[in-house]
Amino acid sequence: MNVPSELKYTEDHEWVRIEGDEATVGITDFAQGELGDIVYVEVDTLDETLDKNEVFGTVEAVKTVSDLFLPLSGEIIAFNDALEDEPEQVNSDPYGDGWMIKIKMSDPDEVAGLLDAAAYKEIIGG
Repeated sequence: MNVPSELKYTEDHEWVRIEGDEATVGITDFAQGELGDIVYVEVDTLDETLDKNEVFGTVEAVKTVSDLFLPLSGEIIAFNDALEDEPEQVNSDPYGDGWMIKIKMSDPDEVAGLLDAAAYKEIIGG
């Protein structure tokens, strides 16, 4: 199971890459494996400011649809448009080309509440 040590994680199986006051978000390798083949990613909250843990979109797999929860409060400033044509990138490269959104954080202190790689591995039994 791939759990990059430089990223932060949530108990909802999302990863977060912090770069200054921006955060890139996607779902973890574990999550995409549990969901199976991703067929659609919907994010209709672009340019909206949401609170931590609010639903920012959904990811649809062959057998299920799952809500995506915002790991940090802030404005959603970008959506990975490539996922509209190639949602399978979430499966093939969850930490790279399969990223979902970028957030301009409104409260950087919330980062301290995210999990590190070791804590996330404990949750997934890795």
